[in-house]
Amino acid sequence: MTDPAWETLTQTRFCYLRHGETEWNARGVSQGSIDIPLNETGLAQARAAAQHLRGQGIRTIVASPLSRARVTAEIVAEALGLPVQIDADLREVSWGVQEGQAMSDWFAGWVSGGAAPEGGETFATLRHRAVAGVNRALVHPGAVLIVAHGALFRALRAAMGVEPNMRTRNAVPMWCAPPAQAGGAWTID
Repeated sequence: MTDPAWETLTQTRFCYLRHGETEWNARGVSQGSIDIPLNETGLAQARAAAQHLRGQGIRTIVASPLSRARVTAEIVAEALGLPVQIDADLREVSWGVQEGQAMSDWFAGWVSGGAAPEGGETFATLRHRAVAGVNRALVHPGAVLIVAHGALFRALRAAMGVEPNMRTRNAVPMWCAPPAQAGGAWTID
């Protein structure tokens, strides 16, 4: 993969929003690429995020095609009077045989570069795909809101030079800003 879009994030501030809660999130079950819908809590979280994002200068919304992220984005978009663009590279990682299973010990090793579950994507593959998807989104008028998934944000955190293995709360907007100096880490607020 020699395309620079796969290597480093465009040095542009953006907002990231993980989808609202699903029943599988509430039960600690690995969703991966399975299309699990938002639950009632997740819908309420998306509505609250939409209110929080009013007046924040969002001009473009780009989301994962999986319904939990797409519906979260649509709720925000309705409140902001914007359309939602879909980018398939923002979909959640495929965890192969681990999808539908309880999260377990394999996960931390996977984030640090260990083997992917059988039939799943490696963390490096997810990182390349996530960076490419965000970089495509960032060519649109900003500020750009990315609505996607938890493991995908871990991959973006790695690309930002910050600790990747941190849980991302459901439907809490986070502003991601490039470093002030070359080689520094991004800030996430």
